[in-house]
Amino acid sequence: MPIVGADIKLYLSGGASNTVPNASLGGARSTTQIVDNVLQNLFDNVSGVESAAGDVEYRCFYVRNEHATLTHENVVAWLSAEIANGASIQIGIDPAGVNGTATTIGDEGSAPAGVSFNAPTTQATGDAIGNMAPNAYQGVWLKRTVGAGTNALDPDGVDVAFGGDTAA
Repeated sequence: MPIVGADIKLYLSGGASNTVPNASLGGARSTTQIVDNVLQNLFDNVSGVESAAGDVEYRCFYVRNEHATLTHENVVAWLSAEIANGASIQIGIDPAGVNGTATTIGDEGSAPAGVSFNAPTTQATGDAIGNMAPNAYQGVWLKRTVGAGTNALDPDGVDVAFGGDTAA
């Protein structure tokens, strides 16, 4: 059976025991999965002070191929949907590579070293990860930019997509 969406799982970073999305600032892969369609599953709410002044924050998570036997080939990541008029999101692939430990940042406002951010919106323009063997993982960063004076928006968010090929 080929790789399907259920074979691709997302995990927090911040160490094996981290369960707090706000502490997902790089480092080792957590055993805590990111829950889809749940508010604040990676970023916290933007406070009034942050919105008034503008704010840039970073989070790191891992994508993992959990298919038992197949390699996910030529994997790319992109932003498949973003809610308009809210925070701007960009994505970047951690330079540690597949099965590497992502860069750690000291606080959510510090940019991770060596990560280039952009906003691809299709699989064809997505950020290349490469091949991911069974149980392989890759660190992925998101950069959230809230412009100064941005109005409150509920909900605000983005969908991150991963795609590639399989031999079967």
